[in-house]
Amino acid sequence: MAITRLALPGMIAVSCLVIVLSLIGCRSWDIDSARRLARIASLAHAQTITVKKKQASITPQWQLLTRGVPQPPPRVLQFLRRYDLEARYAESPDECIEAVIELAQAEPNLESIYVLSELAFIQGESARHMGNDDRASKMLATSLIHAYRYLFDPNLPDMRNAYDPQFRRSCDLYNQSLEGLLRIINREGGLRPDETHTIDSYGMPIAFVIETNGRWEPEDLSRFEFVSDYRTKGLKNQYSTYGLGVPLIGVRETKETPRPWDQFYPPGLAFSVTAFLEICHGEASGDDENRRHCVLHLYDPLQKTSIQVGQRIAPLESDMTTPLAYFLNDPLLNTEILPTFSLLNADLINTFTGLYMLEPYDPNKIPVVLVHGLWSTPVTWTEMFNDLRSMEEIRANYQFWFYLYPTGQPFWVSAQQMREDLASVNKTLDPWNESQALNNMVLVGHSMGGLVSALQTLKSGEDFWHMVSDKPFDSLQGDVESLSELKSLFFFDPNPAIKRVITIGTPHMGSEYANSTTQWLGRKFFQIPDLLESKSDKIIRENAAAIRDDGFFATKTSIDSLSPDSKFFEVMKNAARPESVRYHNIVGHVEDQSWITQAFGTSIEGDGVVSLVSATASEAQSEIEVQAEHAKIHRHPLTILEVRRILLEHLRESQAAAATATSH
Repeated sequence: MAITRLALPGMIAVSCLVIVLSLIGCRSWDIDSARRLARIASLAHAQTITVKKKQASITPQWQLLTRGVPQPPPRVLQFLRRYDLEARYAESPDECIEAVIELAQAEPNLESIYVLSELAFIQGESARHMGNDDRASKMLATSLIHAYRYLFDPNLPDMRNAYDPQFRRSCDLYNQSLEGLLRIINREGGLRPDETHTIDSYGMPIAFVIETNGRWEPEDLSRFEFVSDYRTKGLKNQYSTYGLGVPLIGVRETKETPRPWDQFYPPGLAFSVTAFLEICHGEASGDDENRRHCVLHLYDPLQKTSIQVGQRIAPLESDMTTPLAYFLNDPLLNTEILPTFSLLNADLINTFTGLYMLEPYDPNKIPVVLVHGLWSTPVTWTEMFNDLRSMEEIRANYQFWFYLYPTGQPFWVSAQQMREDLASVNKTLDPWNESQALNNMVLVGHSMGGLVSALQTLKSGEDFWHMVSDKPFDSLQGDVESLSELKSLFFFDPNPAIKRVITIGTPHMGSEYANSTTQWLGRKFFQIPDLLESKSDKIIRENAAAIRDDGFFATKTSIDSLSPDSKFFEVMKNAARPESVRYHNIVGHVEDQSWITQAFGTSIEGDGVVSLVSATASEAQSEIEVQAEHAKIHRHPLTILEVRRILLEHLRESQAAAATATSH
């Protein structure tokens, strides 16, 4: 239950404001009042993640342009002196470059190719920063071609030395020249998949087509931002890989005619892209002009980490964290609105609830569904998601999904909604039930989300219904729709696709924070779903003789449902579980007890919200204790490493089971 030591003061402040608003006649929750409440409540939930655009993407050497074009590095000057070109470069850089081209053609070698790339880059960047795009394109294209030749041309003497700073500088020249060219093309609106461009250069023009190489389709890409323009804030770790290519932020376009799976992508989704220009030689079709034929590949670095050019393997440069932060920079996804709406207004948040994906569905990767806790949203998982996705063995075998639900309603209502949502996902993505990976799903739940997750794997039988009645459910009177919705709360089967559940800081037997004070606050300002109001009350009135205990129906909010006195926990603990499902548990433990803990509940040993007794799960195959408080336990490094260990164990067992099935 994610009412942390900081959340309770926010909750008190929100409730006071609610009372004031009701006294002055503000009876309904509108957007403006919700925004104000969210600001007060922002201390309560997940960290804020932002990106800020840097003031300038100019390296120190280009900050000296007011004094003239930067001087070439010492090794380039030495080359120019040896061939008596230093003075010519000072007088006419273009003539000097043409002279070096003649030298490189007469006697091709790595040094002359490198010098060409360096000189052309200096002139190209100078022109770009001065706003002369035509000259900049020509020079940067020349630099790019020769940096590529230095790294990959099989006709050059194979004396490349990866330890030589010249080799490393050639990698930088390739990346920086390509980025400079892409910035010019992007500024003119031409950086789109399937577009074709021709750019002049010394020697011969280059013609290239832009192609997507990955799971994202060309129509998914509406625009690009450059990773190097942004600085992230709010995430502990920044994950990049080093190699060739330009890391980009791809922004997904919302389609007027969506495909079935598009419903699982959040609006404004941004993702990682690496641009790599492959240079080939050949004749252009349709005219007599010789051109260098190229392909600008847009790679998905989550799927591809290296490329083969000729006989060489080159790693791709990538950034997996900045595009994620760029997407989460939306205020709706951060702490201002969504978490508070998910707590206060179930009907309103139901517009956004459901399962979300941040990458295209892959039938060969096992889904890991992350389920948040009370007064929270999927953003709370960003730290874990960012870390796990950076691990190649996890990234190659798993895809991460996020589940959003109204956190103000009883957790068993959220569990019922999640059953329906997961069934819909399976039907949409795998209608013929052919994906072995989809039937190996892992759920990870924090706090109340752990209860929602565990309920996906239980068989109810008659046990949950017997909490309230000894009569057969089918004997109840009422309209068909209301009875059907009520029945789904009490009668359910385990989802056969789920094979493992990881619970983190979960109140398996309730929380002492769900006491009379917090329950009163919850009833004051939580908007209750219709099912638990008019429909359930009507059924109780029509079946008074059949309802032995109406306490279940009196549970109106999530805080009520988390009371340690609830019979639901005991029934849930003893419910039948499939032998095919494995359970793992992570318990938080902090020594210090704050004054808030003393004021709103008894001092309990645990994570500050959930006691050690309640956080322990007897059904768990593994259980560890982490020194972290409730709101931070799922972001703790040891928790993330434990989830990694469990996922690798799950992968090994799944692969072994598949191999055994194949052998038979």
